[in-house]
Amino acid sequence: MSFPKELLTDDEEMVLDLRPHVWFLVPAGAYLAIALIAGLYVWLGGADNTAWKALGLLVAVGILVAVGHFVQRYARWTSTNFVVTNERLIARRGVVAKKGIEIPLDRINTVFFNQSFFERIIGAGDLGIESAGEGGRETFSDIRKPSMVQHEIYRQKENFEKRRMVQMGQTFASHVPHGPTNTGPSIPEQIEHLDRLRRAGTLTEDEFQATKTDLLRRM
Repeated sequence: MSFPKELLTDDEEMVLDLRPHVWFLVPAGAYLAIALIAGLYVWLGGADNTAWKALGLLVAVGILVAVGHFVQRYARWTSTNFVVTNERLIARRGVVAKKGIEIPLDRINTVFFNQSFFERIIGAGDLGIESAGEGGRETFSDIRKPSMVQHEIYRQKENFEKRRMVQMGQTFASHVPHGPTNTGPSIPEQIEHLDRLRRAGTLTEDEFQATKTDLLRRM
């Protein structure tokens, strides 16, 4: 099941929408296959005695359990989404009871992944996210191509920060008074005006420092 696009904001674009790696289904599928083979063996044996009938009943119960387990795993697989957009990271899972987490890109500090030798062969692994917030660190299992996902998260984070700098510059320009001539205010005057905007609450401390640093580089 794809992530609902109506849950995205107006300017938000979906970059990745991943379900867990298919290896997530393999253990339950193997258990079901073994149970079916055992059932076929008992059925073909056809011995008409109490012990064989008891074995057949036991195998039938095993098949029902295996089918139920596989259906439950498949439902979890189809209802789990790991989504990367141009603004945030979203992880959701659950068939009846839903559980999810959202991490804005600008709060992500570090992205790392772990892969065993076998996971490298099949293209699966665990992805870890360290962010500024109460959660601190989140780990997501059975991610497809985790190194590619890591690279894409960093790329979207960089693009997000560039867009925010442009927006900050536009906000600053809209508050800078313009005189009748084409000559704009000097850089010290712009920094002084920025400081007034910061004290007034129009700009945050981080926005003030980032724009101030950019202006000082132009001197």
